[in-house]
Amino acid sequence: MSADVTLTIAGEPRQVAQGTTGTDLFGDNRSVVAMRVDGQLQDLFREVPDGATVEAVDLGQEEGLAILRHSAAHVLAQAVQQVNPDAKLGIGPPVTDGFYYDFDVDTPFTPEDLKALEKAMQRIVNEGQTFERRVVTDDEARAELASEPYKLELIGLKGAAADAAEGASAEVGAGELTIYDNLRRDGSRAWGDLCRGPHVPSTKVLGNAFKLMRSAAAYWRGSEKNPQLQRIYGTAWATKDELKAYLDRLAEAEKRDHRKLGVELDLYSFPDELGSGLPVFHPRGGVIKREMEDYVRRRHIEEGFQYVGTPHITKAGLFHTSGHLPYYADTMFPPMELEGAEYRLKAMNCPMHNLIFSSRGRSYRELPLRFFEFGSVYRYEKSGVVHGLTRVRGMTQDDSHSYVTAEQAADEIKHLLKFVLSLLRDFGLDDFYLELSTRETEGDKKDKFIGSDEQWDEATAILEEAARETGLELVPDPGGAAFYGPKISVQARDAIGRTWQMSTVQYDFNQPERFGLEYQAADGSRQQPVMIHSAKFGSIERFMGVLVEHYAGAFPVWLSPVQVLGVPVAEEYNDYLWSVLVQLRDAGVRVELDESDDRFPKKIRNASKSKVPFVFIAGEDDRAAGAVSFRFRDGSQRNGVPVDEALALVRKAIDSRSQITTADDLA
Repeated sequence: MSADVTLTIAGEPRQVAQGTTGTDLFGDNRSVVAMRVDGQLQDLFREVPDGATVEAVDLGQEEGLAILRHSAAHVLAQAVQQVNPDAKLGIGPPVTDGFYYDFDVDTPFTPEDLKALEKAMQRIVNEGQTFERRVVTDDEARAELASEPYKLELIGLKGAAADAAEGASAEVGAGELTIYDNLRRDGSRAWGDLCRGPHVPSTKVLGNAFKLMRSAAAYWRGSEKNPQLQRIYGTAWATKDELKAYLDRLAEAEKRDHRKLGVELDLYSFPDELGSGLPVFHPRGGVIKREMEDYVRRRHIEEGFQYVGTPHITKAGLFHTSGHLPYYADTMFPPMELEGAEYRLKAMNCPMHNLIFSSRGRSYRELPLRFFEFGSVYRYEKSGVVHGLTRVRGMTQDDSHSYVTAEQAADEIKHLLKFVLSLLRDFGLDDFYLELSTRETEGDKKDKFIGSDEQWDEATAILEEAARETGLELVPDPGGAAFYGPKISVQARDAIGRTWQMSTVQYDFNQPERFGLEYQAADGSRQQPVMIHSAKFGSIERFMGVLVEHYAGAFPVWLSPVQVLGVPVAEEYNDYLWSVLVQLRDAGVRVELDESDDRFPKKIRNASKSKVPFVFIAGEDDRAAGAVSFRFRDGSQRNGVPVDEALALVRKAIDSRSQITTADDLA
């Protein structure tokens, strides 16, 4: 076989024999699971055409892990049909940190079923089955999958229809229709599935670094109008150590679950009587909420914003004017009829801020004009996605809108980003990157975005320049923009490395035009302002939920509901210790005295469980010396601290806004 094929590999030209496959090129590297040929992901067993640019895809890359997880989903489906041949197949895409597969079965899966399926998967993995791709026509696929009703429904879904079906694009999509066969070592077919691919070369690549996590009900293709299937979730990693690290992170995340800690620390609850996604804040949670609000209100005023207020309900026509209806109709509460007019609960604050802007004539001298409020908004989230404080139906946004000239827009966005990042750092979130969300530029999806190409290009360039000036990593998010303009999102990592979308800055050239907003320019002409949306917390509720999990309920002193807890060694020291706490209370410190009948050791254990930052202990030696014993969260203690010094230490901790957990932290 002559060397008559020229490829570009790692940027270098290379001569190879005609018929060379990805396995020939990369087979010596066991971490390589697929290849990218002229930008398209392909299986390693496929032949590489002349003139192609070829890149290896290994398990250290996000794409490589996704291929591994998709292959694990196929092994799961094969195992399910081995155990239950009557199970009908849905879809099985990779997802963040894992995969899932949907099945139509007579009875839901139990934890014992998942253990048995894991063992069946391991046997398939150990067999070293290979994945082989076959191109089929629609009619051939229908004949071969005649007993699989859900697969039959997917055949014929192409392009936008496949993308719209939850997970379906992993099975079908643009181009050829393909089936992947799992082949035993003797070449016989063990199983097969409709799939777009690619897959790992062999099931052995999965090793023993996978686990089935749980099962749940799920509607076919994500629609409540369709049959309810049973979904099995799993995870798969490149190595056993990575799997263990992931499971350890999950265990830590479970300890930090803000829903559980909210109950334990008496912060908030979710009464059934109110309905899904509508939390109430208890007094201690109210302290945190108030501290957050006081802080961000003060910061907005310092940054040149004017505080405004708007109602919770409005005539629906306002949202037609803004353009939000019909784009967000599905996530807004249903309309209500009042006095012959249709009203809606407010889902966003910006239309009402536009009314404040247009309430009188505006001059260029007023710009930038910045409005801010704690606006209560209501989103009709599906019950299946409501989650504690982080996905609610009623929320309070620290929402702001800047009205600027086109020339001021770039500086205003830089100003907002600086403000946002400083705020997050004050709350202890200092590991973040930025995401730039832009519109879809091709196909049917482009139609959901309003505005000209020139407007989008200009707005995107301004946001990108401002984002890059921060020096932070900037990640593209094509298609993630709002219908009215591009946005920057701050993605913050918490104490255990999870990423949360926090603050947003959005450029809007749409609403000023729709509302006819104008200001008088220096030359006397009437000009249209640019509107820039910004939310710093996003919502008070969600931000609090993130903080609870970030700190595992052990808040920095300035945010803690109780900052100092007094624990007397015996009842006779109650009065002395209270006299100390009163001095703190009068200085604005939040204090409590444990006057319960519990024995002293139990009081100390209770103090630890409550995650209070400082405990003042008093016994006879302390009373005699006019001192207290100063106990920290980690259990360390400084005895005989004079009262004045103890009060000064508490004040220092509050004013520093830092996280104090040990005696050394206040040294």
